[in-house]
Amino acid sequence: MSLANDTTTTLQAAVVLANSAIGVDGLTSVDQLDEWYAEYLHTERRSATADELEAVRAVRPILHDLLGADRDRAAQLVNELLAESGTVPQLVRHDDWDWHLHGVSPDAGPATRIIVDTAMAMIDFIREDEMSRLGICADEACTGIVLDLSRNRSRRFCSTACGNRNAVAAYRARQARG
Repeated sequence: MSLANDTTTTLQAAVVLANSAIGVDGLTSVDQLDEWYAEYLHTERRSATADELEAVRAVRPILHDLLGADRDRAAQLVNELLAESGTVPQLVRHDDWDWHLHGVSPDAGPATRIIVDTAMAMIDFIREDEMSRLGICADEACTGIVLDLSRNRSRRFCSTACGNRNAVAAYRARQARG
């Protein structure tokens, strides 16, 4: 897999953000949003207000739909999202990042930037036919998104909690049979 670092980082950020709406809400405060920003260096323009928090929270179902779609539907969604945002891709270099693409101007709001950056990262996944690296958690009670960047494509669960819950259930089932 030869995807650019900004592509994988953006998709990891999008998966974490989309999954924060699954089960117990993981994005309920500006402090939690600040932690997400710090982890993924997502934008330079931020207001760190309750309004911004709500705008970013509203993006989560859009990301979930995009990241959980099959290749054809993902391509359709990418085109729609980029058209709605008036995307004008530009090569930029800043901080520790070498040349990479930005789809919106630096003064775009964080919610718009999140959607556009994710859609642009999905272009690489769609073009490289790497959509099999995205899926829905194998835990039957979960709808979280899984991004599998491993060499052997073995990741099945969106979180350690889902993986552990399934391992314990499998262990108990074996014990009951044995």
